Amino acid sequence: MLVVGPLGGLIQLVPVIAVLLFTGRGEPVRIWAALAIAGLLVLTGVVRWRTTRYRVTEDRVELHSGWLRRQQRSVPRDRIRTVDLTAKLLHRIFGLSVVRVCAASGSGLEQHGLSLDAVSKAEAERLRRELLERPSPAVARPAAPAVAGPPGGPATEPPGELLARLHWSWLRFAPLTFSALAGIGAVVAAVLNLLDDLGLDPRDVPAVDDAAERLAGAPVWVGVGIVGAVLLVVAVVGSVLLFAERWWDYRLTREPDGTLRVLRGLLTRRSLSVSEDRLRGAAISEPLLLRAGRGAQCHALSTGLGRGTQGGALQPPAPRSEAHRVASAVLREHPLVITRAPLLRHPRAALLRRMSRAVVPAGVLVAGAWLLGALVPALAWLGPASLVLLPSAVLLGLDRYRNLGHALTGRYLVTRLGSVHRRTVALRRSGVIGWTFRQSVFQRGSGLVTVEAVTAAGQGGYQVLDIGAADGVALADAATPGLLAPFRGLPSPGRRRAAR
Repeated sequence: MLVVGPLGGLIQLVPVIAVLLFTGRGEPVRIWAALAIAGLLVLTGVVRWRTTRYRVTEDRVELHSGWLRRQQRSVPRDRIRTVDLTAKLLHRIFGLSVVRVCAASGSGLEQHGLSLDAVSKAEAERLRRELLERPSPAVARPAAPAVAGPPGGPATEPPGELLARLHWSWLRFAPLTFSALAGIGAVVAAVLNLLDDLGLDPRDVPAVDDAAERLAGAPVWVGVGIVGAVLLVVAVVGSVLLFAERWWDYRLTREPDGTLRVLRGLLTRRSLSVSEDRLRGAAISEPLLLRAGRGAQCHALSTGLGRGTQGGALQPPAPRSEAHRVASAVLREHPLVITRAPLLRHPRAALLRRMSRAVVPAGVLVAGAWLLGALVPALAWLGPASLVLLPSAVLLGLDRYRNLGHALTGRYLVTRLGSVHRRTVALRRSGVIGWTFRQSVFQRGSGLVTVEAVTAAGQGGYQVLDIGAADGVALADAATPGLLAPFRGLPSPGRRRAAR
């Protein structure tokens, strides 16, 4: 860690040091400033290493760090929900890993957990197993048989059950994900900013300058088409490379200790472990582009998932059938009971509401475009061009209604909504801890209500949108029998005795 810490800091400050060394007119102050930064990073790394300690007791995980500002962080072991192992390239070179412990608690500190940076790879694996292995007598699992190791050596842990692995044909879904495209945009912007900081102009390259002059002399539509094509190629190639780095050697396994483990990554190796005891369901996510390519992604609904877990993603963007298969394997249920369950349609009033919420804003935009065109003659084309928004809004409203639905199966509440980003959620009924009913003025006039199942997992709540008011109450009452009785005017046993 004495090497990894300072090196990691130096890599992050390479642009700053490069600006100091390669700009200006040879003042020695720049060299001394760069050396001072490097020395300060080394000193900081030594202090961090000398003042950081951790320990694991029967009840808690504790991390003590800091010199000028001392911090003592503590997480109760019974609150631990996930353990995430991350090893960047520098960590992997030196056989180290970062252990991220995520816990669920009302405290903001314990909610975010703590990070042990950096422990040996073997120690990280031991901590992962130890911190997640808390079987209670009611749900105790039979111990997995040990696998015999080398003669005279200790027995090794049996391998986990392989649930899914990477297929390189899934690369075709890489350009269809917004996160990949946004990541490529961030990388391009960072490179351009770095070139600007270094005082470099790409137009100084003769080939680039010549291409820019030809492009400037071409018609506008040709220039726009060429620039668009170049950006599209860069986005596609970049998203494929980013997909490969993120999901290299992806594997989803069910470990003998009762955890689901996601392994992935090329330069940065990541390992996410989710306890099955804390699993409350699964969600199938289908953003618009991915859905158009018949792709989807499966996410786990579990308590304690941190921001760095990509929402509990259990797989990369993959064919829709594969996403449903992974959800079935993870929950140990047939797809027709969970994410592929037949859904009940919502009332016709929900269709009118979906249409009005899509068409009215589009109509306002069209009216504004016509008004702007009348005020500014140069923009007269804007009004007729905006008419394309109206049929698009109608199709959007129809698709939103078509995707509305819910079902109540033996152990799960299944709900689906969304068009630009369609989500199908299968939430265990035992994981529902409350209900929220919302009814706007317009919903009240249509006899509709939005019912939200409150849970400690995932997003904290999942909606059944625009359902009939009576049907919404009946659905909540059937999903969690007895929970709504005090709110429906039903007499409690004490009141019945008093009445008698």
